[in-house]
Amino acid sequence: MTTQMIIALGITIFMIVLIMIDKLPFGSVPLLACLLLVIFGIADIKAAFAGFSNSTIVMLAEFMAIIAALQKTSFIAAFKRTMFNMAEKGGFKAYLLLILIVMLGCSLFGTGSTAYYVMVIGLLSTLPYTKKLPPSKVVMTAGFAANHPLLPFNTALQYGIVIAVLGSAGVTANIPVARFAIVNLFLSLGFLLNCVIQYKLLPDHDIQATEDAQQASAETASLPKWKEYVTYIVFVIAVIGMLLQSSIGDAGYAIAGLSVAVILVTGVMDFKEIRDSISAPIILMSAGVIGVADALGSTGLTNLVGSTVAGMLGASINPFILVLVFCILTSVLATLTGSTIGTVYIFAPLAIATCTNLGLDPTAAACAIVISGWCGHFLPIDGMPAMVMGVGNYSIWEFCKFTVPQYFIRLLALTAGALIIFPM
Repeated sequence: MTTQMIIALGITIFMIVLIMIDKLPFGSVPLLACLLLVIFGIADIKAAFAGFSNSTIVMLAEFMAIIAALQKTSFIAAFKRTMFNMAEKGGFKAYLLLILIVMLGCSLFGTGSTAYYVMVIGLLSTLPYTKKLPPSKVVMTAGFAANHPLLPFNTALQYGIVIAVLGSAGVTANIPVARFAIVNLFLSLGFLLNCVIQYKLLPDHDIQATEDAQQASAETASLPKWKEYVTYIVFVIAVIGMLLQSSIGDAGYAIAGLSVAVILVTGVMDFKEIRDSISAPIILMSAGVIGVADALGSTGLTNLVGSTVAGMLGASINPFILVLVFCILTSVLATLTGSTIGTVYIFAPLAIATCTNLGLDPTAAACAIVISGWCGHFLPIDGMPAMVMGVGNYSIWEFCKFTVPQYFIRLLALTAGALIIFPM
């Protein structure tokens, strides 16, 4: 390991420890880590704080303002009443129903849709407290459910990457989309199993962390009808912009920004309300982590770890262990470096080469490793987990108590599903 690798890894570990001990304000720790990167010469100011100009973070901030506007509408008031009624009838059935509804919605948006998880977690943040179904039990589970489609037919991105990595390794791919979708289904069922197992273990508390948040929660819809319609329209337009981002580029993110401008001009929210929304601690946390993740990846640590592990596995490794190890490596380093696709493109070829050398069909390994790139979330150092932790008002221990078992259960289910559908 080079000196830069060691320093970057040390700063990352230091950041994670500070987040875990929860002694500094939420969102401030990654900013401290970015400053340390600059001081130790790992990155310049522009690179260290690149997260604040990252398109995903800009979009996340825009949607925070849009969701805040949406909370003023009668739709959200009705949503609160519906959720309260479900909670009153509540218990486990209502809990499971909410998770399944979010997973069905994810089937339409696709795995990893930022617009969808921001919308879902924003709506969950309006849940009132009731003893029969505390919102702290729902935000964690239904929030992560926004990344797990119950009907995983919208997996074009992951499927395309699998075909690409197999092709680049000289392997002729014969992967029906339906069979690839079933591998994704195993992952979602593993997630659902963890939610069922942990139902009674999830914390019981209100999710409003501050007096300001409590006051906002107590507010009822006060917008005139025409302003409500404006809010609904800009919300739909912003979501459409996000869905079209893959084809229209950064213009998709700009559409959400223009939606916020309409909210300001029409008086749905004043400038102070918008400013407070887009500068929330969740934004600081998510943006700050990107600089640390980029610096860690740019040192070459990912390549080093991958090559070393591939050499250590040897020729007598069990196929299940082989796939599982590469899934763990891919998901862990994708989480720490913030580069999901980049990490997948490093580890998938290594796993394919290892399987080929062992005389094994690499299809299962390629499918599982590509999907595992989106299976981190065991630490609050990415957009979705950071937002779940912040909105749910969880301590780091409450958060990890759920996410660490979730992480391993999902990867075990994913590995098993890949090997069942594509035997090696």
